[in-house]
Amino acid sequence: MNKRLAALGGLATLAAGVSGALAYGASRWQGETRKLRARMDAARLPAKTGRYGEREVESLPAPVRRYFRAVLRDGQPMITAARFSQEGQFRLSETEEKWGPFQATHAVTVKPPAFDWDARIAWAPGVKVYVRDAYAAGSGTLRAAAFGLVPLAGQHGTPELAEGELMRYLAEAAWYPTALLPGSGVEWAAIDDSTARASLADGATRVALDFHFDAEGLIASVRSPGRHKDARTVLPWQGRFRGYELRSGVRIPLEAEVEWVTPTGPQPYWRGRVTGIAYETAG
Repeated sequence: MNKRLAALGGLATLAAGVSGALAYGASRWQGETRKLRARMDAARLPAKTGRYGEREVESLPAPVRRYFRAVLRDGQPMITAARFSQEGQFRLSETEEKWGPFQATHAVTVKPPAFDWDARIAWAPGVKVYVRDAYAAGSGTLRAAAFGLVPLAGQHGTPELAEGELMRYLAEAAWYPTALLPGSGVEWAAIDDSTARASLADGATRVALDFHFDAEGLIASVRSPGRHKDARTVLPWQGRFRGYELRSGVRIPLEAEVEWVTPTGPQPYWRGRVTGIAYETAG
């Protein structure tokens, strides 16, 4: 009996230790999230204008003019920051169709461009991976850690990562569309009647994406002919949007899918849905 009690006591001590470690990992990660987002907020600059006016887009390519008229109303307050929540599926293997559910919060500021995507991915039974994908102060960050404690991947501060993260910010501006206006720093060039190229610079980093618009004038997809998948690999990268609805007077897509285009064909790796969104505006 005493041996059994000792064994049970040992198991209880082990369980308490594991529980404490998991709580510490979650708390430390959340603290890092709060600090990063506080730095993003502290760096925010005011918008050049408080409200969108249709005259601002008169000289833009025809598909871009149709887009802004489809998603914004004249006098729409300029979005300066956004906070939203997401859920979806993340691909866990490059060689097989293995996906895990995720939940994430996403914080964005427009001037200067910055974002923090903070996700929890169910990687295996009982294993939760914390992921941070971020761009702030001109620098990119990508981190993954099991339970927020055990590092699995990490990149920070390279020019290639900064370019890739600013590219993500520009693509996802479909969720905060006043950030795509010329007054927010985006330059547009015509490609054809349904496609235009958007360019954005932040410090030494400059990116461009091709935006394709559907028959309603809405962004259907975005594409880059080459984005760094890692330090050595550059592949075409693209995303698709659907499920547009009105949120706070702005028409945005609620669903998206992102994929690399490999030599053997497209490889989707992210499928998600916006479950909640809140904007801060200039006026």
